[in-house]
Amino acid sequence: MDTITLPPPPRRTANPAPLRTAGSVRRTTSIDVSWPDGLDGQRRFIGAARDLWTPLAGEDGLTLAEGRYEARMTEDKTITAITAQPSSDAIRQLVGARAGGHLRGLLREIMPGMVAAAHPLYIVLDDLSGTALVSAFAWSQWHPDWADRLRDKLGEESHAQMMAQRVNVCWGLQEGNSGMTDDVDPEKVANADAGDLRNPGDPLGWHDLAEDEGPGFRRARRIDVTRDADAGVIVIDSAFQDSASRRDGSRVAIHEYRLTARADAATLELLSLEPEARILPFSECPGAIANTQRLVGRNLAQIREEVLAQLRGPQGCTHLNDALRALADVPALAARIEAGAGAGG
Repeated sequence: MDTITLPPPPRRTANPAPLRTAGSVRRTTSIDVSWPDGLDGQRRFIGAARDLWTPLAGEDGLTLAEGRYEARMTEDKTITAITAQPSSDAIRQLVGARAGGHLRGLLREIMPGMVAAAHPLYIVLDDLSGTALVSAFAWSQWHPDWADRLRDKLGEESHAQMMAQRVNVCWGLQEGNSGMTDDVDPEKVANADAGDLRNPGDPLGWHDLAEDEGPGFRRARRIDVTRDADAGVIVIDSAFQDSASRRDGSRVAIHEYRLTARADAATLELLSLEPEARILPFSECPGAIANTQRLVGRNLAQIREEVLAQLRGPQGCTHLNDALRALADVPALAARIEAGAGAGG
């Protein structure tokens, strides 16, 4: 595969979130990961999500839907406990499942109603797999020798196997790329300040975020949806960030994308898509953006399936793909602009 070289990302966050606009629906989601029992203990995941309707600029808005869960997970990503609001029998079926690609299939199988309703709890459950994969990065911000510790803990053979499994997982980790070498400088990979998601001029623009002491990881998303009635289009402004806490109380970002898009309000055809790389770990990573134009002309409601078909493996970036897949709920969010309070739940 030919490597596409794009200008490097600015390595500056786009945070804080913009002020909400009149006639919009904002979805915010977060997953906060911590290790209450230390590095060798189980991880705790706190997921939260909210859809907020803002009928008029300056108004507090109305919560249309929200969800929250707390889960425990072993090192091999097996879910040992999970509780959620809203609760359901399906949630309890996740105990014993492993956070990976198969978990997403299981979620669709046992929660068809939640998927069909585009309930915000679904997306933070779907995000368990990606968050479980990268959350251990948080320890690198507290222990400079974390990479060596991991190698010693796994042993040379298992560590080499883990590194081999990363080859061609995504665009940035293609064979021969800088991220596949043993001399990656962690100070260059993770040195961008994550900023604050919350805008001081709009304190209700984000749901309440979990706060933990010690090493911690957060995956955060924002999707703002408005309608341009004159043009007959849905307008999307979306953001995605993975970050970790530092000892000094600040946060460092490892992945951050901003997405803007427009879709036909009647047909749901994706008319334009403009991803912007803000913070990425390796120099080759932004090259994945070019392939996203394959999605233009596709139907937003089928975007999850289209991302899997068009941007699989080294054709895409796993984190950009996650940001794109979340756009599948935009049609439902757009419908709630008009439904307003009647869509609450």
